[in-house]
Amino acid sequence: MAVVIVQPAPGETPPLVSRVLAAAGMDSRTVLLTDGEAPSADLYGVEGMIVLGGRGCGFGETAGGPALLRNALAAEVPVLALGTGTRMLTAGGSPAARTASGAPGADRAVQLTPAAGADPLFAGAEQPPPGLRPARDPLHLPADTVVLASCDGLPAQAFRIGGSAWGVRFLGRNGAADPWAAGLLGRFAALVTARSEHTAARAFFTRRAEAWEERFAHQTPAYEAGVARMRLAPGGVAVDLGCGTGRAMPALREQVGAGGRVLGIDVTPAMLAAAARHGRTRHGRLLAADCTRLPLPGASVDGIFSAGLLDHLPDPYAALREWARVSAQDGVLLLFHPSGRAERAARHGCPLDPSDLLAEENLRPALEGAGWHLDAYEDADGRFLARAVLRARTRGGPAAAQPARLPSAGASG
Repeated sequence: MAVVIVQPAPGETPPLVSRVLAAAGMDSRTVLLTDGEAPSADLYGVEGMIVLGGRGCGFGETAGGPALLRNALAAEVPVLALGTGTRMLTAGGSPAARTASGAPGADRAVQLTPAAGADPLFAGAEQPPPGLRPARDPLHLPADTVVLASCDGLPAQAFRIGGSAWGVRFLGRNGAADPWAAGLLGRFAALVTARSEHTAARAFFTRRAEAWEERFAHQTPAYEAGVARMRLAPGGVAVDLGCGTGRAMPALREQVGAGGRVLGIDVTPAMLAAAARHGRTRHGRLLAADCTRLPLPGASVDGIFSAGLLDHLPDPYAALREWARVSAQDGVLLLFHPSGRAERAARHGCPLDPSDLLAEENLRPALEGAGWHLDAYEDADGRFLARAVLRARTRGGPAAAQPARLPSAGASG
Protein backbone atom coordinates (compact mmCIF):
# COMPACT_ATOMS: atom_id res chain seq x y z
CA MET A 1 0.00 0.00 0.00
CA ALA A 2 1.55 3.28 -1.13
CA VAL A 3 0.94 6.95 -0.36
CA VAL A 4 2.40 9.58 -2.69
CA ILE A 5 3.75 12.73 -1.03
CA VAL A 6 3.58 15.70 -3.39
CA GLN A 7 6.00 18.56 -2.67
CA PRO A 8 6.56 21.77 -4.64
CA ALA A 9 10.36 21.65 -4.27
CA PRO A 10 13.14 19.46 -2.83
CA GLY A 11 13.19 19.20 0.94
CA GLU A 12 12.82 16.73 3.73
CA THR A 13 9.38 15.24 4.22
CA PRO A 14 8.15 16.30 7.68
CA PRO A 15 9.26 13.58 10.12
CA LEU A 16 5.75 13.36 11.57
CA VAL A 17 4.32 12.42 8.17
CA SER A 18 6.95 9.75 7.57
CA ARG A 19 6.59 8.38 11.09
CA VAL A 20 2.80 8.03 11.01
CA LEU A 21 2.78 6.41 7.57
CA ALA A 22 5.50 3.96 8.58
CA ALA A 23 3.60 3.07 11.77
CA ALA A 24 0.55 2.30 9.62
CA GLY A 25 2.62 -0.07 7.47
CA MET A 26 2.45 2.16 4.41
CA ASP A 27 5.12 2.77 1.81
CA SER A 28 5.57 6.33 0.62
CA ARG A 29 7.28 8.00 -2.29
CA THR A 30 7.83 11.67 -2.98
CA VAL A 31 6.88 13.48 -6.18
CA LEU A 32 8.61 16.83 -6.68
CA LEU A 33 6.98 19.59 -8.70
CA THR A 34 10.15 21.49 -9.52
CA ASP A 35 10.30 23.79 -12.52
CA GLY A 36 10.74 22.00 -15.80
CA GLU A 37 9.69 18.60 -14.50
CA ALA A 38 6.38 16.92 -15.31
CA PRO A 39 5.62 14.09 -12.85
CA SER A 40 3.94 10.98 -14.15
CA ALA A 41 0.15 11.08 -14.02
CA ASP A 42 -0.07 7.31 -13.51
CA LEU A 43 -1.88 6.26 -10.32
CA TYR A 44 -0.86 2.58 -10.50
CA GLY A 45 -0.35 1.28 -6.97
CA VAL A 46 -1.33 4.62 -5.37
CA GLU A 47 -3.88 4.34 -2.56
CA GLY A 48 -3.53 7.82 -1.08
CA MET A 49 -1.89 11.21 -1.58
CA ILE A 50 -0.55 13.90 0.78
CA VAL A 51 0.05 17.34 -0.72
CA LEU A 52 2.55 19.50 1.14
CA GLY A 53 3.04 23.22 0.78
CA GLY A 54 6.14 25.31 1.01
CA ARG A 55 7.41 28.85 0.90
CA GLY A 56 5.66 30.62 -1.98
CA CYS A 57 3.73 27.51 -2.92
CA GLY A 58 1.28 28.37 -5.65
CA PHE A 59 2.00 25.68 -8.21
CA GLY A 60 -0.85 24.99 -10.54
CA GLU A 61 -3.28 27.67 -9.36
CA THR A 62 -3.90 28.87 -12.90
CA ALA A 63 -3.04 25.66 -14.73
CA GLY A 64 -5.49 23.52 -12.75
CA GLY A 65 -2.84 21.64 -10.77
CA PRO A 66 -0.56 18.83 -11.86
CA ALA A 67 -2.09 15.97 -13.83
CA LEU A 68 -1.27 13.51 -11.05
CA LEU A 69 -3.44 15.41 -8.58
CA ARG A 70 -6.23 15.96 -11.11
CA ASN A 71 -6.28 12.24 -11.85
CA ALA A 72 -6.36 11.44 -8.14
CA LEU A 73 -9.35 13.71 -7.62
CA ALA A 74 -11.16 12.22 -10.62
CA ALA A 75 -10.54 8.67 -9.38
CA GLU A 76 -11.51 9.59 -5.78
CA VAL A 77 -8.12 8.60 -4.40
CA PRO A 78 -8.01 9.92 -0.80
CA VAL A 79 -6.05 13.21 -0.77
CA LEU A 80 -4.91 15.25 2.23
CA ALA A 81 -3.45 18.71 1.54
CA LEU A 82 -1.59 20.50 4.34
CA GLY A 83 -0.71 24.16 4.77
CA THR A 84 -0.18 26.02 1.51
CA GLY A 85 -0.57 22.69 -0.29
CA THR A 86 -4.30 23.41 -0.06
CA ARG A 87 -3.83 25.95 -2.90
CA MET A 88 -2.83 23.12 -5.19
CA LEU A 89 -5.81 21.06 -4.06
CA THR A 90 -8.38 23.77 -4.69
CA ALA A 91 -6.85 24.55 -8.08
CA GLY A 92 -7.40 20.91 -9.08
CA GLY A 93 -11.06 20.95 -8.05
CA SER A 94 -14.19 22.34 -9.63
CA PRO A 95 -14.68 26.02 -10.55
CA ALA A 96 -14.45 28.38 -7.60
CA ALA A 97 -17.69 29.56 -6.06
CA ARG A 98 -16.54 31.47 -3.00
CA THR A 99 -13.40 32.86 -1.36
CA ALA A 100 -12.15 32.23 2.16
CA SER A 101 -10.00 35.04 3.53
CA GLY A 102 -9.43 37.14 6.58
CA ALA A 103 -7.71 40.29 7.72
CA PRO A 104 -4.49 40.02 9.77
CA GLY A 105 -4.96 40.39 13.49
CA ALA A 106 -4.60 38.60 16.77
CA ASP A 107 -4.61 34.81 16.71
CA ARG A 108 -8.03 33.28 17.06
CA ALA A 109 -8.93 29.79 18.21
CA VAL A 110 -9.55 27.29 15.43
CA GLN A 111 -12.72 25.28 16.11
CA LEU A 112 -14.22 22.28 14.36
CA THR A 113 -17.59 22.93 12.73
CA PRO A 114 -20.68 20.73 13.30
CA ALA A 115 -20.05 19.15 9.89
CA ALA A 116 -16.79 17.67 11.19
CA GLY A 117 -18.69 15.26 13.43
CA ALA A 118 -20.07 13.35 10.43
CA ASP A 119 -17.00 13.67 8.23
CA PRO A 120 -15.18 10.45 7.20
CA LEU A 121 -11.80 11.90 8.26
CA PHE A 122 -12.63 14.36 11.06
CA ALA A 123 -15.28 12.32 12.91
CA GLY A 124 -14.00 11.60 16.42
CA ALA A 125 -11.31 14.29 16.28
CA GLU A 126 -10.75 16.50 19.31
CA GLN A 127 -10.89 20.25 18.98
CA PRO A 128 -7.56 21.65 17.74
CA PRO A 129 -5.32 22.78 20.61
CA PRO A 130 -4.51 26.42 21.40
CA GLY A 131 -1.39 27.95 19.90
CA LEU A 132 -2.24 27.52 16.25
CA ARG A 133 -1.65 29.99 13.44
CA PRO A 134 -4.75 30.25 11.24
CA ALA A 135 -4.20 30.82 7.53
CA ARG A 136 -5.07 34.37 6.45
CA ASP A 137 -4.43 34.35 2.71
CA PRO A 138 -7.38 34.21 0.29
CA LEU A 139 -8.30 30.77 -1.00
CA HIS A 140 -10.79 30.07 -3.80
CA LEU A 141 -13.02 27.17 -2.77
CA PRO A 142 -14.87 24.83 -5.14
CA ALA A 143 -18.65 24.87 -5.00
CA ASP A 144 -18.92 21.48 -3.26
CA THR A 145 -16.63 22.43 -0.35
CA VAL A 146 -17.69 21.39 3.17
CA VAL A 147 -16.04 23.54 5.88
CA LEU A 148 -14.76 21.41 8.77
CA ALA A 149 -12.79 23.92 10.86
CA SER A 150 -12.97 27.68 11.09
CA CYS A 151 -12.30 30.63 13.37
CA ASP A 152 -13.75 34.07 13.88
CA GLY A 153 -13.04 36.19 10.81
CA LEU A 154 -10.87 33.51 9.18
CA PRO A 155 -13.17 30.87 7.71
CA ALA A 156 -12.40 27.52 6.08
CA GLN A 157 -9.31 26.54 8.05
CA ALA A 158 -10.09 22.91 7.17
CA PHE A 159 -12.44 21.59 4.51
CA ARG A 160 -13.47 18.64 2.36
CA ILE A 161 -13.98 18.71 -1.40
CA GLY A 162 -16.31 15.99 -2.61
CA GLY A 163 -15.98 12.72 -0.73
CA SER A 164 -12.24 12.05 -0.92
CA ALA A 165 -10.14 15.23 -0.65
CA TRP A 166 -9.33 17.22 2.50
CA GLY A 167 -7.42 20.42 3.15
CA VAL A 168 -6.02 21.63 6.48
CA ARG A 169 -4.67 25.17 6.35
CA PHE A 170 -3.77 26.09 9.94
CA LEU A 171 -0.28 25.44 11.31
CA GLY A 172 1.12 24.71 14.76
CA ARG A 173 3.69 26.81 16.59
CA ASN A 174 6.65 25.22 18.32
CA GLY A 175 5.17 21.77 17.84
CA ALA A 176 1.95 22.67 19.68
CA ALA A 177 -0.18 20.89 17.11
CA ASP A 178 1.92 17.73 16.78
CA PRO A 179 -0.39 15.40 18.77
CA TRP A 180 -3.44 16.73 16.94
CA ALA A 181 -1.66 16.50 13.57
CA ALA A 182 -0.51 12.96 14.39
CA GLY A 183 -4.12 12.02 15.08
CA LEU A 184 -5.22 13.56 11.78
CA LEU A 185 -2.53 11.70 9.84
CA GLY A 186 -3.33 8.46 11.67
CA ARG A 187 -7.01 8.74 10.75
CA PHE A 188 -6.05 9.51 7.15
CA ALA A 189 -3.86 6.39 7.02
CA ALA A 190 -6.75 4.31 8.40
CA LEU A 191 -9.14 5.79 5.83
CA VAL A 192 -6.69 5.04 3.01
CA THR A 193 -6.45 1.44 4.21
CA ALA A 194 -10.23 1.02 4.48
CA ARG A 195 -10.79 2.39 0.97
CA SER A 196 -7.82 0.72 -0.73
CA GLU A 197 -9.83 -1.88 -2.68
CA HIS A 198 -12.18 0.71 -4.15
CA THR A 199 -9.33 3.14 -4.73
CA ALA A 200 -7.44 0.59 -6.82
CA ALA A 201 -10.52 -0.17 -8.92
CA ARG A 202 -11.36 3.48 -9.49
CA ALA A 203 -7.75 4.37 -10.35
CA PHE A 204 -7.59 1.51 -12.86
CA PHE A 205 -10.90 2.19 -14.58
CA THR A 206 -10.94 6.00 -14.41
CA ARG A 207 -8.04 6.37 -16.85
CA ARG A 208 -9.62 3.78 -19.18
CA ALA A 209 -13.20 5.02 -19.06
CA GLU A 210 -12.97 7.39 -22.02
CA ALA A 211 -11.96 4.66 -24.49
CA TRP A 212 -13.73 1.69 -22.87
CA GLU A 213 -16.88 1.72 -24.99
CA GLU A 214 -15.06 1.92 -28.33
CA ARG A 215 -12.48 -0.67 -27.30
CA PHE A 216 -15.08 -3.32 -26.43
CA ALA A 217 -17.99 -2.38 -28.71
CA HIS A 218 -17.55 -5.67 -30.60
CA GLN A 219 -18.70 -7.55 -27.48
CA THR A 220 -22.18 -6.00 -27.51
CA PRO A 221 -23.86 -8.96 -29.29
CA ALA A 222 -22.38 -11.34 -26.70
CA TYR A 223 -23.82 -9.17 -23.92
CA GLU A 224 -27.21 -9.17 -25.58
CA ALA A 225 -27.15 -12.97 -25.88
CA GLY A 226 -26.17 -13.26 -22.22
CA VAL A 227 -28.97 -10.99 -21.04
CA ALA A 228 -31.45 -12.99 -23.13
CA ARG A 229 -30.73 -16.01 -20.93
CA MET A 230 -32.12 -14.17 -17.88
CA ARG A 231 -35.70 -14.43 -19.22
CA LEU A 232 -37.06 -11.60 -17.07
CA ALA A 233 -40.76 -10.73 -17.14
CA PRO A 234 -42.01 -7.35 -18.38
CA GLY A 235 -42.46 -4.83 -15.58
CA GLY A 236 -39.59 -6.20 -13.49
CA VAL A 237 -36.56 -4.51 -11.95
CA ALA A 238 -33.17 -5.34 -13.51
CA VAL A 239 -29.68 -4.31 -12.34
CA ASP A 240 -26.49 -4.20 -14.40
CA LEU A 241 -24.03 -4.62 -11.52
CA GLY A 242 -20.51 -3.40 -12.13
CA CYS A 243 -22.02 -1.89 -15.25
CA GLY A 244 -19.01 0.05 -16.53
CA THR A 245 -20.33 1.94 -19.54
CA GLY A 246 -23.65 0.09 -19.27
CA ARG A 247 -23.43 -2.18 -22.31
CA ALA A 248 -26.05 -4.56 -20.90
CA MET A 249 -28.59 -1.86 -20.07
CA PRO A 250 -30.31 -1.64 -23.50
CA ALA A 251 -30.90 -5.42 -23.54
CA LEU A 252 -32.15 -5.35 -19.94
CA ARG A 253 -34.57 -2.54 -20.84
CA GLU A 254 -35.87 -4.59 -23.76
CA GLN A 255 -36.63 -7.49 -21.40
CA VAL A 256 -38.43 -5.56 -18.64
CA GLY A 257 -40.16 -3.19 -21.07
CA ALA A 258 -41.34 0.35 -20.61
CA GLY A 259 -43.09 -0.59 -17.35
CA GLY A 260 -39.94 -2.02 -15.77
CA ARG A 261 -36.91 -0.41 -14.16
CA VAL A 262 -33.22 -0.72 -15.04
CA LEU A 263 -30.33 0.37 -12.81
CA GLY A 264 -26.68 0.54 -13.84
CA ILE A 265 -24.47 0.39 -10.74
CA ASP A 266 -20.70 0.89 -10.62
CA VAL A 267 -18.12 2.05 -8.08
CA THR A 268 -16.22 4.24 -10.59
CA PRO A 269 -17.85 7.61 -11.32
CA ALA A 270 -15.80 8.04 -14.51
CA MET A 271 -17.32 4.86 -15.94
CA LEU A 272 -20.82 6.10 -15.12
CA ALA A 273 -20.02 9.43 -16.76
CA ALA A 274 -18.94 7.53 -19.88
CA ALA A 275 -22.16 5.49 -19.74
CA ALA A 276 -24.17 8.71 -19.66
CA ARG A 277 -22.22 10.11 -22.63
CA HIS A 278 -23.08 6.97 -24.58
CA GLY A 279 -26.79 7.42 -23.95
CA ARG A 280 -27.35 4.70 -21.35
CA THR A 281 -29.62 7.01 -19.35
CA ARG A 282 -32.20 6.42 -22.10
CA HIS A 283 -32.44 2.83 -20.87
CA GLY A 284 -32.23 3.26 -17.10
CA ARG A 285 -30.69 5.10 -14.17
CA LEU A 286 -27.02 5.19 -13.18
CA LEU A 287 -25.90 4.88 -9.59
CA ALA A 288 -22.46 5.03 -7.96
CA ALA A 289 -22.36 2.40 -5.21
CA ASP A 290 -20.40 -0.45 -3.65
CA CYS A 291 -21.74 -3.76 -4.95
CA THR A 292 -21.36 -5.35 -1.51
CA ARG A 293 -23.42 -2.60 0.20
CA LEU A 294 -26.18 -1.80 -2.23
CA PRO A 295 -28.45 1.16 -1.39
CA LEU A 296 -31.49 -0.92 -2.38
CA PRO A 297 -34.35 -2.33 -0.30
CA GLY A 298 -34.54 -6.05 0.37
CA ALA A 299 -36.44 -8.22 -2.11
CA SER A 300 -36.72 -5.34 -4.60
CA VAL A 301 -34.82 -6.67 -7.65
CA ASP A 302 -35.95 -9.32 -10.15
CA GLY A 303 -32.72 -9.78 -12.07
CA ILE A 304 -29.00 -9.05 -11.60
CA PHE A 305 -26.62 -9.14 -14.55
CA SER A 306 -22.93 -9.04 -13.58
CA ALA A 307 -20.08 -9.26 -16.09
CA GLY A 308 -16.52 -9.95 -14.98
CA LEU A 309 -17.03 -8.75 -11.41
CA LEU A 310 -17.51 -11.51 -8.83
CA ASP A 311 -14.07 -13.13 -8.88
CA HIS A 312 -12.33 -9.74 -8.61
CA LEU A 313 -14.02 -8.75 -5.35
CA PRO A 314 -12.13 -8.99 -2.03
CA ASP A 315 -15.07 -10.88 -0.45
CA PRO A 316 -17.17 -12.50 -3.20
CA TYR A 317 -19.14 -14.56 -0.66
CA ALA A 318 -20.36 -11.40 1.09
CA ALA A 319 -21.29 -10.03 -2.34
CA LEU A 320 -23.41 -13.09 -3.18
CA ARG A 321 -25.25 -12.72 0.14
CA GLU A 322 -25.86 -9.03 -0.49
CA TRP A 323 -27.18 -9.76 -3.98
CA ALA A 324 -29.52 -12.35 -2.47
CA ARG A 325 -30.73 -9.79 0.08
CA VAL A 326 -31.89 -7.33 -2.57
CA SER A 327 -33.38 -10.00 -4.87
CA ALA A 328 -37.06 -10.92 -4.91
CA GLN A 329 -38.28 -14.50 -4.65
CA ASP A 330 -37.16 -16.44 -7.76
CA GLY A 331 -34.88 -13.54 -8.67
CA VAL A 332 -32.28 -14.34 -11.35
CA LEU A 333 -28.52 -13.81 -11.10
CA LEU A 334 -26.54 -14.07 -14.33
CA LEU A 335 -22.73 -14.11 -14.08
CA PHE A 336 -21.22 -13.43 -17.48
CA HIS A 337 -17.99 -12.87 -19.36
CA PRO A 338 -17.50 -12.66 -23.15
CA SER A 339 -14.56 -15.08 -22.84
CA GLY A 340 -14.34 -18.55 -21.31
CA ARG A 341 -12.08 -19.27 -18.34
CA ALA A 342 -9.49 -21.19 -20.37
CA GLU A 343 -9.48 -18.46 -23.00
CA ARG A 344 -8.78 -15.78 -20.40
CA ALA A 345 -6.09 -17.85 -18.66
CA ALA A 346 -4.29 -18.42 -21.98
CA ARG A 347 -4.48 -14.70 -22.75
CA HIS A 348 -2.60 -14.04 -19.51
CA GLY A 349 -0.16 -16.88 -20.08
CA CYS A 350 -1.47 -18.86 -17.10
CA PRO A 351 -2.94 -22.36 -16.68
CA LEU A 352 -6.45 -22.76 -15.31
CA ASP A 353 -6.43 -22.34 -11.55
CA PRO A 354 -8.29 -25.13 -9.71
CA SER A 355 -9.12 -22.67 -6.92
CA ASP A 356 -10.78 -20.24 -9.35
CA LEU A 357 -14.11 -19.21 -7.83
CA LEU A 358 -15.78 -19.43 -11.24
CA ALA A 359 -14.94 -23.12 -11.68
CA GLU A 360 -18.24 -24.99 -11.40
CA GLU A 361 -17.11 -27.12 -8.46
CA ASN A 362 -16.27 -23.91 -6.54
CA LEU A 363 -19.05 -21.64 -7.76
CA ARG A 364 -21.94 -24.01 -7.07
CA PRO A 365 -21.32 -24.31 -3.28
CA ALA A 366 -20.55 -20.57 -3.05
CA LEU A 367 -23.92 -19.78 -4.62
CA GLU A 368 -25.77 -22.36 -2.54
CA GLY A 369 -24.28 -20.96 0.65
CA ALA A 370 -25.69 -17.53 -0.20
CA GLY A 371 -29.18 -18.83 -1.06
CA TRP A 372 -28.84 -19.25 -4.83
CA HIS A 373 -29.47 -22.36 -6.95
CA LEU A 374 -27.23 -22.76 -10.01
CA ASP A 375 -29.44 -23.93 -12.89
CA ALA A 376 -27.16 -23.29 -15.89
CA TYR A 377 -23.38 -23.29 -16.28
CA GLU A 378 -21.47 -22.80 -19.55
CA ASP A 379 -17.72 -22.31 -19.86
CA ALA A 380 -16.58 -22.36 -23.49
CA ASP A 381 -14.60 -20.33 -25.98
CA GLY A 382 -16.38 -17.05 -26.50
CA ARG A 383 -18.52 -17.11 -23.36
CA PHE A 384 -18.72 -17.81 -19.65
CA LEU A 385 -22.25 -17.90 -18.25
CA ALA A 386 -23.68 -19.04 -14.93
CA ARG A 387 -27.39 -18.57 -14.23
CA ALA A 388 -28.72 -18.90 -10.69
CA VAL A 389 -32.17 -18.46 -9.14
CA LEU A 390 -32.86 -17.36 -5.59
CA ARG A 391 -34.24 -20.23 -3.52
CA ALA A 392 -37.21 -19.96 -1.15
CA ARG A 393 -36.52 -17.58 1.69
CA THR A 394 -36.37 -18.93 5.21
CA ARG A 395 -38.97 -17.42 7.52
CA GLY A 396 -37.25 -14.90 9.77
CA GLY A 397 -33.90 -15.49 8.06
CA PRO A 398 -31.55 -12.75 6.85
CA ALA A 399 -33.05 -12.88 3.32
CA ALA A 400 -36.65 -12.59 4.53
CA ALA A 401 -36.96 -8.89 3.74
CA GLN A 402 -40.24 -7.62 2.36
CA PRO A 403 -40.46 -5.94 -1.03
CA ALA A 404 -40.05 -2.19 -0.91
CA ARG A 405 -40.02 0.69 -3.35
CA LEU A 406 -36.64 1.38 -4.92
CA PRO A 407 -35.03 4.74 -4.18
CA SER A 408 -34.69 7.24 -6.96
CA ALA A 409 -31.17 7.18 -8.37
CA GLY A 410 -30.19 9.89 -10.80
CA ALA A 411 -27.55 9.52 -13.50
CA SER A 412 -24.05 9.81 -12.07
CA GLY A 413 -21.29 11.87 -13.61
